[in-house]
Amino acid sequence: MRIPKLKDHSYLSAVTPHITRTHAMKTVLITGCSTGFGRETALYFLEQGWAVVATMRDPAASTLPASKHLRVLPLDVTSAKSVATAFEEAGEIDVLVNNAGIGWMNAIEGTPMDVVQRIFDANLFGTIATMQAVLPAMRERRSGAIVNVSSSSTYKPLPLLSVYRASKAAVTSLTESAALELAPFNIRARVVVPGMAPSTNFAANAQEQIAKGGWFPEAYQDFADQTIAALHAAGSGEVTTARDVAEAVFRAATDTDCPMVIPAGTDAVAWANGG
Repeated sequence: MRIPKLKDHSYLSAVTPHITRTHAMKTVLITGCSTGFGRETALYFLEQGWAVVATMRDPAASTLPASKHLRVLPLDVTSAKSVATAFEEAGEIDVLVNNAGIGWMNAIEGTPMDVVQRIFDANLFGTIATMQAVLPAMRERRSGAIVNVSSSSTYKPLPLLSVYRASKAAVTSLTESAALELAPFNIRARVVVPGMAPSTNFAANAQEQIAKGGWFPEAYQDFADQTIAALHAAGSGEVTTARDVAEAVFRAATDTDCPMVIPAGTDAVAWANGG
């Protein structure tokens, strides 16, 4: 997998000056902030008076408004060097939000193994890598929170999402077990589970990935057409907004009594309740 070249530190200091942080202000680092859930979550934390480190593979793609409490840093969660550099630049982090990931929709037969690897690299292994990067300092301070973003597809099986769903189910299971390991150090780990969000770039990104992978196998085309039509129909009903996810992430980061897994969005809440 091709890893984008990192920008040098002179570039970082030029475009992302150090955050102006008061003594009481806490800092959150959020991955995948160029669009969608990550961008909205960064804005929401800023509104709540937090210092925000918004990361993305290409900081030049950021549309976040300038703020003295915001830094934008490059981070490719699939690159060990990029992870190490970003967390060194970021400094002390009170909350880590793992939002970065990629979507995919295809049958098992239509999913090449290099695509499987890329999905798990971004959605699961990247989550583990950033957790490992932030945990030593949190453990020493005996404080911190980690919020991992999963998917409502984990609530019930959906066709053509087998590989994507497997990567997100692994994120949920990872977080649930990690929470038990981290509790003695006063570190909380929680999962936010968004529903379907047509207003984000997820569907377009997934379609781009499918096109690169050669579309659906011919034998599955009719089934795929029916499935996609059903998803479009569902998208005209109750869905999830990026704001729903941002609010759920903030709750997971700040509410010590919140559930381990928090559905975000009307449809996700319904699925969580067996709907």
